[in-house]
Amino acid sequence: MLGHLAAFSCYLIFGFNIVACREIALSGLVTPLCLFCFRALGAALLFWFFSLFTPQEKVDRKDLKKIFLASMLGLFLTQMTFLVAIKMTTPMDTAVVASLTPVFTMFMAAIFIKEPITAKKVTGVMISFAGVVFLIYNSVYASNGVTSSSLLGIFLIVLNALFFSSYLGIFRPVIVKYSAVTFMKWMFTFSAMVSLPLGMVDLVSLPYGQFTTRLTLLIAGVVFFSTFVAYLLVSYAQKQIRPTLVSLYSYVQPIVASGLSIYLGMDVLTWKKVLAAILVFAGVAIVNRSKAKK
Repeated sequence: MLGHLAAFSCYLIFGFNIVACREIALSGLVTPLCLFCFRALGAALLFWFFSLFTPQEKVDRKDLKKIFLASMLGLFLTQMTFLVAIKMTTPMDTAVVASLTPVFTMFMAAIFIKEPITAKKVTGVMISFAGVVFLIYNSVYASNGVTSSSLLGIFLIVLNALFFSSYLGIFRPVIVKYSAVTFMKWMFTFSAMVSLPLGMVDLVSLPYGQFTTRLTLLIAGVVFFSTFVAYLLVSYAQKQIRPTLVSLYSYVQPIVASGLSIYLGMDVLTWKKVLAAILVFAGVAIVNRSKAKK
């Protein structure tokens, strides 16, 4: 029960994160790499501080290599594709396309734990793919001035979903071996070690004097809630329930992101978006209802 609650809460936060990161991106003051550096360094410090109050664990040297690879796949590549894409996609489109994560997770399970691919799974994937193609085909400027998603932006969100689902499926053995705090403090430490040298020039040249109170609070919220809290929850959920079940809670994202973005005027609800969402969700539902033969 707690694993399901953690997964639900994580994706609930991710829904808000889509809208918050888009507003930060549209400010034009913070580059995607800088925002990731803030997230990686901030979360690393928070996890190390939090670990002082939890039982200490020694991480095997061979597992540190695996955790490094997990941080590159589950954090660096996942977040960089998302942060670059968020300026080129509307929150609703981002959330809909990201809902392909369970489908990708199924394929990762087929590759790494030899779960058979059934005809029903193939059918579901084709339906979801049709939804994404329909969404791309109808990416135009809305009549009310709300810019729709670009092809590159949607492609990056597809990559984002693929990277995160790969992380969920591949690294569960090492995730369940350690506590959520221990695993995540090393994940974000490695991400910070990689991203800070790459983003140091941008970080130094940021126009900090132009940061509004709202922008500062948004960045702080993304670092604390969308990074520290959310990834602590997803790591805990991975230890309690199967990767496919964790990814299924990604359905929460479109509901939260769409409702909030429409309310804030960042997006507009059209029948084309609704139809694309229905196709994507229907395909995902078919894939996840498929039962492989023993």
